[in-house]
Amino acid sequence: MSALKSEYRLALEAGAQALDAALDGLDAAGAVRRVLAGIYPGESCVVSSFGAESAVILHLVAQAKPDTPVLFMDTGQLFDQTLAYRKALSERLGLTDVRTLSPNQDHLKADDPDGTLHQTNPDLCCHIRKTLPLISALRPYKVWISGRKRHHGGDRAALPRVEIQDGKLKLNPLFDWSRDQINAYFEAHDLPPHPMVADGFPSIGCLPCTTQVSDPAEDPRAGRWAGQDKTECGIHIGEDGVITRTGG
Repeated sequence: MSALKSEYRLALEAGAQALDAALDGLDAAGAVRRVLAGIYPGESCVVSSFGAESAVILHLVAQAKPDTPVLFMDTGQLFDQTLAYRKALSERLGLTDVRTLSPNQDHLKADDPDGTLHQTNPDLCCHIRKTLPLISALRPYKVWISGRKRHHGGDRAALPRVEIQDGKLKLNPLFDWSRDQINAYFEAHDLPPHPMVADGFPSIGCLPCTTQVSDPAEDPRAGRWAGQDKTECGIHIGEDGVITRTGG
């Protein structure tokens, strides 16, 4: 079994290297187009939170292949503004296959019957509300596209364009984009912002674990799990399968 796993891992690593080489010299739009319509047609999807910067990657996807499956996790604890933004932005961009994922109700009854698990075990809360639904939804695909960027800081500061996670290739087309580039793209393409950005929310997740950021120069993800060493929900993890924490 270990030998089979080793061979599979080697095959994944070779696939990641080949994909990165195939995208060499392309900008973000070109990389998205080549993956969706060229290299992995019908075998790739995009995962989006419809958060503060999501419109950029979703616009690139819509321009390349608007019927691309867009996987969205409705944890049951999102802001109403995010749900409204998902609907409005999808219609605006012409995305025709936005799929809403929900946590398993049996898992919620067993581990979070009163909706307060985030207070005692935020990692488990994210696991049952986000990670498990996503892992299941990703099964048919070989590649998934993420909107993560290095400018978010923390462990993302060394983010590669192509990585491996959960036995899949993951493409981060905006990996080297700055905050100024993101803002310029919004303006150039007249993209509607998430309604909470103007209220001091540069990164938006679930309601109980997202707070305003008072200093615009601060890490844009400073309002996520503020005061904790948690920096990722578990959807985005290291190759060792460990959830990233500020302490390393």
